Amino acid sequence: MSKSLYEVLEVSESASQDEIKKAYRKLARKYHPDVNKAKEAEEKFKEINAAYEILSDEEKRKQYDRFGDNMFGGQNFSDFARAQGGSAGLDEILSQIFGARGGFNGGFNGGFNFGGFGAGGFGGDFEDLDVQASIRIPFELSITGGKYSVSFNGENIDMKIPAGISDGKSIRLRGKGNQGRNRRGDLILKVQVDSSPIYERDGDNITQSFDLPLKTALFGGKITIPTLHKEVTLKIPPNTKNAQRFRVKELGAKNLKTQAMGDLYLRANIILPQLDSLSQELQDRLRQELQD
Repeated sequence: MSKSLYEVLEVSESASQDEIKKAYRKLARKYHPDVNKAKEAEEKFKEINAAYEILSDEEKRKQYDRFGDNMFGGQNFSDFARAQGGSAGLDEILSQIFGARGGFNGGFNGGFNFGGFGAGGFGGDFEDLDVQASIRIPFELSITGGKYSVSFNGENIDMKIPAGISDGKSIRLRGKGNQGRNRRGDLILKVQVDSSPIYERDGDNITQSFDLPLKTALFGGKITIPTLHKEVTLKIPPNTKNAQRFRVKELGAKNLKTQAMGDLYLRANIILPQLDSLSQELQDRLRQELQD
């Protein structure tokens, strides 16, 4: 029975959850649209995320291990994903496999889960019409902010995610809850921020890894790096070490209270050349010169 999801993540069918997570982070970083500008990278990134969404969930993985690619009508997962259309989001693809999740549908590849309803709740003469729910947004959107759409009670609602919002914060959409006799309640959305294979957040500061060629690390130079806010040119000093960090002021996350910007820390990931790409003469010289 074909198991193409494991092929998408380049792991074996017996892979542990740690191995699946490690493979996902590696591939997501490789094909992330902010890093890989190739035409097919965005489609590949979508496949990787959908494969991880299934294989990282024990229940979904059990279903997939039982039925294999029969869940996709006998197609491999890549062909199934493409058949949904290039604009299909992750939730749309998953809903085709597992069915709709809850009553919300969202834009920007978001997922929505009910957090409980206040509909029909009365306390004395008070009619509780507020609705509690949660939304899941990409890490990048939580930093840059932007438009987002939700569907509730048959109504499409366009909303704005404030730049700098953090995991666990709530957004209140006034007058978008349940309809009562004389008024309409609010829709209160608790924000869940997805993790990112590229960025890490600590308060208002962000750490971003970037690939650094060995030559530049040894001899110094300049490297251009795309960040969440803008492209920056970083001056690399000679003898830069792996995981060495460089601070770029005010390119982190916005503090929603003070409106001040945190800092961005760029962390070097030194890329070693393949040995067979070096001349034999250079290999021999390195073997002599390098210390154990």
